[in-house]
Parts: sequence; C-alpha cells; structure tokens
Amino acid sequence: MKILISLLGSTLDAHGRGQGRWGVWRPSVALAMQEELHFDRYHLIYQPEFENLQEVVAADIHTCSPDTEVVPEPVPFADPWDFEEVYSKLYDFSCKYNFAAEDHDYYIHITTGTHVAQICLFLLNESHHLPGRLIQTQPTRRDCARGSYRVIDLDLSRYDLLAKRFAEEQTRDAAFLKSGIATRNEKFNKLIDTIERVAVRSAEPILLTGPTGAGKSQLARRIYELKKMNSQLRGPFVDVNCATLRGDQAMSTLFGHKKGAFTGAAADRAGLLKTADGGILFLDEIGELGLDEQAMLLRAVEEKTFLPLGSDREENSSFQLICGTNRDLESAVEEGKFRADLLARIDLWHFALPGLAERREDIEPNLDYELARFAKSSGKHVTFNKEARALFLEYALSPSTRWEGNFRELNAMVLRMATLSSGGRIDLETVREELARKTAAPRKQPDFPGLDGLPPGLREGMDLFELIQLQGVLKVCRESRNLADAGKKLFAVSRRARKSVNDSDRLSKYLARYGLTFHDASRPEGGDGRR
Repeated sequence: MKILISLLGSTLDAHGRGQGRWGVWRPSVALAMQEELHFDRYHLIYQPEFENLQEVVAADIHTCSPDTEVVPEPVPFADPWDFEEVYSKLYDFSCKYNFAAEDHDYYIHITTGTHVAQICLFLLNESHHLPGRLIQTQPTRRDCARGSYRVIDLDLSRYDLLAKRFAEEQTRDAAFLKSGIATRNEKFNKLIDTIERVAVRSAEPILLTGPTGAGKSQLARRIYELKKMNSQLRGPFVDVNCATLRGDQAMSTLFGHKKGAFTGAAADRAGLLKTADGGILFLDEIGELGLDEQAMLLRAVEEKTFLPLGSDREENSSFQLICGTNRDLESAVEEGKFRADLLARIDLWHFALPGLAERREDIEPNLDYELARFAKSSGKHVTFNKEARALFLEYALSPSTRWEGNFRELNAMVLRMATLSSGGRIDLETVREELARKTAAPRKQPDFPGLDGLPPGLREGMDLFELIQLQGVLKVCRESRNLADAGKKLFAVSRRARKSVNDSDRLSKYLARYGLTFHDASRPEGGDGRR
C-alpha cells in the first residue's frame, strides 16, 4: 500500500474558482493527477479554519483518483511560524498512527505549508517518526495543472558521489588523528577509524589506555584539533597530569578555590575544569587521582557543576573529558583506589593503544615523521644515508628490541642522532654509537634486603618504584601476627573511606601479583618459614 502524508496549502491549493480551478496548478491535487503514481491513502493535514478548502481539495483528489482514500487530518496551529508549536503538533500526529515502514510505502509531500512546517516534516522524516521518502511537486509550462514531481530518498548511502565524499572526509580525519603518518598496522588503523567516528559524533568521555609513551597525550590533542576543525568546540584544550596533583593542590588545580580557602590561598583561582569550559579536559594518569577528587569529577561530568574549595556557590562548566592511563583501573577499583561509578562513566568509549613493539610495521613511517618533526623544530633538514637507515631499521624491527619507552624512546633516539649528524646526514658511525648506548649493560639495581624470596627473574623486570613499595609491604608482613593484622596496618587510612572493608583480600591480591602468599611474605629475611 502506498500512503501519502501532505499539508494542505492554504495559498497554492486555493488557486482558481469554479471550473477554472482545473486549469491551474494546485500541489495537493496535482499529485493525484500523476498517471504513473497512485496512492491508496492520502492523509491531508489542514488547519480547521480552512475546512471548506479541505473539502474542495479532497473532492478533487477523489475525482482524479477515485481509488484513493482521502483522510482529513485537522491540526490546529495558533502560529504556523512557531517552530516549537508546529513541530510538537506534527510530532503528535506522527505518534497517532503506527507507521509500519516495512509493510507500506510512505511518501511525505514537502511542497505545501509554511517553511517551518516543511522543515518539521523533514526532521520527523530524518528521525524516522514519519518514515518514507520525500516527494516534491512543481508546475510546468506544458501541463501546468498536473506539473511534475520528484522523489527524494534521504538514504545518503544510495548517492555514490555523497558516499565518496563522506569516505574521503573520514579518511582525511583519520589521517589527521595519525598526524599524517601513513601507518601500516591494520589493527591500529581500524582503531583510529573507530576513534574518528566517535570523535566527530560524540561528546561523551573517552578513556585512552596503553603503556607509557604509546601516544595517548598526542592523540587526545589531535582529537581536540579535529573537533575544533569541524567547529564542534569553542573552548581550549586543557592538559593535566594527575600524578602531579596531591591534597589541596589537586582540588585547587582542578576545581579552583576562593581566597583564604586554605593556607597559601592568597587569591581566587578558577581551576582547570572552569578553564576547559566549551573545550576538552585531558586528565592524563587518571588512576593517580585521589578518591575525593574522583567524586567531585564524577559530579562535574554528569551535572556540569562543581564546588570550588572554600566556596558556597557552584560553578558551571561544559567540557568533554578525555582520560589517559597505563594502569588497570578495574584492579584499582577492586583495591579501593578508584571509584567504580567514575570508571563506569568514563569507560563508555575505551580505546587501548598498542605499544610500538606491537606495531613494528609502523616504525619506518614513524621514523620519517620524527625526522620531519626535528626539521620543523630545529630548521635543520636531516636524513639517513642508505647504510645507516638499513642498520637502524634492522635494530628497530628486531623482535629482541623491546621498545619499552615506545614512541618516546624512538623520538629520543632520532633526536640524538639528528643532533649529532654532520652535514644533515646520519651516517653508519652515528647509528652504531646510538645502538651501542642503547644496548649497553643495564645499571645494576640497588640491593634490597628482604626481596630474595621473589620468583626467579621477576625482580629484574620490576621498576625501582615497585621494588621499594614491595620491600615495605614485606617488612610489614614479617612484623604482623597474621594476614588480617598486616592488612589493617597497610590500609589504615584508606579503609576509613569505605563502608565495607576486606583488607586481607586486598593484601592477598597485591602479593599474588608477585607470585607470593602471606606465608611467603611473612618469612624472616633469609629464613625458611619457621618463626
């Protein structure tokens, strides 16, 4: 069944009087005159004050197409130019019928009615409240009464030229996010394509995870620049490393403060959330943010309001939040170090960036990118000679090269070689010296009494930061009566903020990371477990 939805044209459909009306173009009647287009049902929307005109037009439609059922639809508009009212009334009309697009063919006539009404019909069609295709009519010289019509299908995928332009635009935006680097890793390219679609269509929080140096900060800034380029933002890009924030400084830096809010608060401070209004706030190392700050951040993201320190007046700020971390936030939630509700809010769009070792095919294009960056910053154009480039790529692409520093490590190596190059050429000797420096024997770690019980090989892969922390935990375990006693000592402060505590479970999970049990941890130094 073909069904038409149309507005009565109080001016165009009123043309002509008596038999003379058949010699002029009337849009609503003209549609019924089309020999190759037949409608089974014709919903004619009209304002009640034009009841007489509606009856004449309905009768003429029936004369032209006796099999067409005309359904008068009185819809009163107090002001046909009031967008809110017209849209609301037409929306109510769309809800009145169960339009089953899969069972019938629908057409929406957009030639008659005010421009406001035509726009509302277009929007309701685009949102699928009024399904179907748009149809437009116009008079012609040869057959002025019948005129002509054109069907407009809003499924843009049907239009090859538009589809091609959209594809080119998406490719351009994806390349922009990759800083113009012709990356070859298929998995990474698919990830960037997804990020591009999210960046231009959503203002919800984005979570970027991955190892240190994987490019989270740079990608966050490129997302901002892409949205700015598309006129989706009016505010700045605000970047803060949460690992540098502690205590009152964290609250003040993020949420601002009033003069006298704490010792040293000599003047009002707006805070970074306020600064980011209308733009993007990038919180790098979000996992290092304190629990109090996390609670205030959650409210700021959900309600767009926050309370500066020492103030009794809320501030408003509408920003998009992008978070970065190399930590496992789900584990942090289990340990009571990160709020589950905040993680749920920022984890809507979660993108895990691979390290450089997982993208070895992208090392060569990134090598060229780093050389271009050096040229831009120094004004000195530097290239490798053929042998030097081959040697460096042999090292870079080798599975034994771990690239623990990821792209930061690559950048540092290129920067050193480019700086030391003579005559704008990086030669074999320069590359050999750099590789010798990189492959030199690592410095021996300081001795840590009490860590001799770690599983073989584990200690060599641990940072100094982890070793110091683990050494302290094991010392507390050896001085405690049991697992519960050690847990109470280790989590004495954070346990106050939680309604339910299970310090034994938290400690057990921490020790399990290093292949240890409390029994292992509580042995005397160098002992065999007897106490």
